[in-house]
Amino acid sequence: MRLGVNLGYLRPGRRPEDVLLVAEEAERLGYSVGWAGEATGSDAVSLLAWLAARTTRMDLGAGVMQIPARSPAMTAMTAATLDTLSAGRFRLGLGVSGGQVSEGWHGSRFTDPLGRTREYVEIVRMALARGPVEYAGRHHTLPLPDGPGRPLRLGIRPPRARVPVYLAALGPRNLELTGEIGDGWLALFLDPATAGKQLAPIRAGRRRAGLGMDGFDVAATVPLAVGDDAEACGRHVRAFTALYLGGMGTRGQNFYTGLAARMGYGEEARRVQDLYLAGRTRAAADAVPQGFLDRTSLLGPADRLAARLREYAACGVTTLCAMPLTGTAEGDAAAQRVLADAHAHAAVVTL
Repeated sequence: MRLGVNLGYLRPGRRPEDVLLVAEEAERLGYSVGWAGEATGSDAVSLLAWLAARTTRMDLGAGVMQIPARSPAMTAMTAATLDTLSAGRFRLGLGVSGGQVSEGWHGSRFTDPLGRTREYVEIVRMALARGPVEYAGRHHTLPLPDGPGRPLRLGIRPPRARVPVYLAALGPRNLELTGEIGDGWLALFLDPATAGKQLAPIRAGRRRAGLGMDGFDVAATVPLAVGDDAEACGRHVRAFTALYLGGMGTRGQNFYTGLAARMGYGEEARRVQDLYLAGRTRAAADAVPQGFLDRTSLLGPADRLAARLREYAACGVTTLCAMPLTGTAEGDAAAQRVLADAHAHAAVVTL
């Protein structure tokens, strides 16, 4: 199991230099990949291009680029450009986001997310293969049949013939699709004890495609807080967890609340959501169950981290992408160092 780092995105109080410090320390420590994401603030592409110019060895991934934000052809162009700028170090992570962002921010209807994802990935792969792009689907038609358009080819040749595509997925059907058409899965709030339930549909999707799990990357983003007291460390990740359980979606459609319910925290997750949607974000953070944090985060001293790393490796995670949440870039870099030492002592190293 390799180590990666989730670099997040820029936000008030978090400068580009802070992200760079964490990325450079991860590369120095031998982390395999750094992921940058996007919501409604900084975009992943610009940040990744900047990081590509400031790093030399660590892979860089979009975790994730929002499908409703870009046409498939633009995403193929962007992936090819980032792979070129990084000398073959780019990983393309994609996700449909949710109804609030898709419809409220990008003006794209949040309908048939599985069908849209399948078509989108097929067109991206077609374009990256540098053949003429012709596609007739339910959601995408290229070229349009009633105008001057003709099948076009990607006008840049990336260093690799195949840029790896990862999908962010939570529900069983989406997980099966990820196994079928993806090169990797971007997981969040993954509990090693119940990971088999989520990996089963991925394996089913791999079988449908005539593939096994060899070469498929299970990349789990795991919040990280280091200290002597695991429960005290949980305070650092409460606000992040409450944001997802309470604020990522509507009351009737929040995929993370549903995930927590499937893990046995349905009532608690609804309580967090009620508080968050009522504007009581601090109370929502306080209401996140410590048990949920313990099962989905890396909390505590180095020996406890090492034991948890062994659990993640044993359940099938191939890249553990730590998300340090100390509140400062220097603290995040220090947490990465502790995790790297724990990783070495856990004897799960696969470089």
